[in-house]
Amino acid sequence: MARRYALLTVLCLALYLPGIAAIPPLDRDEARFAQASRQMLESGDFLDIRFQDEARNRKPAGIYWLQAAAAALVSTPQSAAIWPYRLPSLFGATAAAWLVLGLGQALLREAGIAAPERTAFIAATLLAAALAAVAEAHIAKTDAALLAATAAGQGTLGLAYLRRRNGAAVPATLAAGFWAAETAAVLLKGPVGPALAGVTAAALSLADRDWRWLGGLRPLRGLLAMAAAVMPWLVAIEIATSGRFLAESLAGDLAGKLAGAQESHGAPPLSYAVLSLATFWPGSYLLVPALSRGWQGRRLPLERLLLCWLLPAWAALELVPTKLPHYALPLYPALALLAALALAEGRTPTGWVRRADLAVKALWLLIGLGLAAALIAVPPAFAGRVSPAGIAGAAVLLAGIAWAWRKPLALPLLSVVLAGAGAAVLPGLDRLWLSRSAAALVAAHPAPGLPVAVGYGEPSLVFLLGTGLRLAGPEAAAAGLEPGGEALVAGADDAAFRQALAARGLAPQPLGSVSGLDYSNGKAMTLTLYGVK
Repeated sequence: MARRYALLTVLCLALYLPGIAAIPPLDRDEARFAQASRQMLESGDFLDIRFQDEARNRKPAGIYWLQAAAAALVSTPQSAAIWPYRLPSLFGATAAAWLVLGLGQALLREAGIAAPERTAFIAATLLAAALAAVAEAHIAKTDAALLAATAAGQGTLGLAYLRRRNGAAVPATLAAGFWAAETAAVLLKGPVGPALAGVTAAALSLADRDWRWLGGLRPLRGLLAMAAAVMPWLVAIEIATSGRFLAESLAGDLAGKLAGAQESHGAPPLSYAVLSLATFWPGSYLLVPALSRGWQGRRLPLERLLLCWLLPAWAALELVPTKLPHYALPLYPALALLAALALAEGRTPTGWVRRADLAVKALWLLIGLGLAAALIAVPPAFAGRVSPAGIAGAAVLLAGIAWAWRKPLALPLLSVVLAGAGAAVLPGLDRLWLSRSAAALVAAHPAPGLPVAVGYGEPSLVFLLGTGLRLAGPEAAAAGLEPGGEALVAGADDAAFRQALAARGLAPQPLGSVSGLDYSNGKAMTLTLYGVK
């Protein structure tokens, strides 16, 4: 078993380490999370969550504490390196894979599945290699850590269910593990983890017409323990924010996502089903066999557990107006286990299932071809040159796709190729990293203080230049500048800024400019750094 954990760890490092330091901070969520965590270290206030002077009353403090701890351990608040803040995500995604291996093996053994170690290992590699997991492992925000917490919570919930179905007792340690996982999920992202566990437990109880198995989880003691762990922070943050935290996080953020498409992240129902072909890629090659096998065995305890983990929550996500690809990530361990069961069984589908399988595999192939094409086409568009690493990566990826089509056990290696090629290509896309170019321009022309940013205020620029960066309109920026100061001005505000500065008898001196794409709003921009005389 130790050998499998070692191999899985090597796979995770091969997937998650490439690019973690070289890819610049991403807009907008990652830079906001990382900057708020840095400000905790700068201020020594680990209770109130802020981005510059703006309160971040949307998510609990758990991920900020983890990021601040990682940065304090390996870096300093003055550093603009993003990789320390990404470490909790890297470890979270790795821990999720470990949990699928360990808890998955226990679930399979409890269900009497042959070769549980091998099947759980396949499931863990499929989860680790899913493009959504690889992406979240590289981003300094909540979702990779939440994946680990929900994998632990759902795995221990499932073990309690299977043991009671088998007539065995549920150890107190198993129940404690479940409530510890749910507490971690609450501190990371509020009610998401407990909601998933509640929906799964309700679906299982309704399917079995039996709620008594829930007693093995010691719900009263567990809820009291979770409240005892969460309430001190919750009371303190409510006091610190004068009662605004719960109002803004639940009534504002969560309710807003349930009621409408927040921040233009709307999509129609079935969007997650379509997106899963890419977000679970390359494991989506097994999507139809996984669901078909699960449905055929729906009366068996293990298959019923995995379907109740997967389908009700998935249906709820499809109905919620606000949709983001990572919202479905806590459901992927169940999908990975179903896919591993189908792959281990090796049954050839027939009839309409075979036709659906061929259609999904054709789409899976198109996604692979699209990823290979992107490795070749993106560098000329955003770096102005062909990337030999991108071409080589595309060639290896295409060869790997042909191999994995015949040998599905090799599917996770496709993501390894993609992670390596992406790490070689992405950092060089200068036109895509406008904040990085702007920060380099400012560093090349040092001034006594930070410049004022006019017309461009992406969070990544704040993270790269520092908490004290001032964001202002052209008139306000000109009014606050003195000789010797600097301003970083977007092209759309250039004329107004120069005019307002001239009205004060000051002359702007262009020190240099950078151009690129602000991918957060899709606009091409030119930023000019002015010194003031």
